[in-house]
Amino acid sequence: MSKQSLINLKEAFPGVIDDFFTPWSDWLRRNNFFNHDTVPALNVSDEKDQYKVTVAAPGLEKGDFDIDVDDNVLTISASSEKEHEENEKKYRRKEYSYSSFSRTLTLPQDVKTDAIEAYYDKGILTLELPKNNDGEARVEKKVAVK
Repeated sequence: MSKQSLINLKEAFPGVIDDFFTPWSDWLRRNNFFNHDTVPALNVSDEKDQYKVTVAAPGLEKGDFDIDVDDNVLTISASSEKEHEENEKKYRRKEYSYSSFSRTLTLPQDVKTDAIEAYYDKGILTLELPKNNDGEARVEKKVAVK
C-alpha cells in the first residue's frame, strides 16, 4: 500500500488510522525501537605530546571493545549482548538485546602506533596516541583496553 493510499484512507476514515497506529508507535517509542543513536560520540584532541580520542560508550565492558591499527587507520568497534530474565509467580519474561558500532579514523603520520593505549572508565573509552617524533616505522597493532 502506497503512502498516498494511506493518506486517502486516513481522510476517508479519520481516527481509524490514528486509533490503530498510535498505540503501536507509542509502544515502539517507549521500548527504544526508534533509538538510532548506535554510533557513539567521538572527540579528538591534539595535545603537546599526543592525540587523545574519547568515545562515549556507556553500558559496555572493557572486553566488548576491539581496537585495531592497520597502516594509518584506527578502527574502534564494540559489540554487546545482554539478557535479562525475570521469573514471577504467574508469568515469565526474558529480554535480549544486541548492539554494536564501529568507528574508523585515519591517523596523522606522526602517531607512534606501537605505543597506543586505551582505557575504559565510567562509560568513556579513552585512547592515547603518542606522537612519533623520531621517524620510526608504523606497525599494525591490536590495542588492549585497560
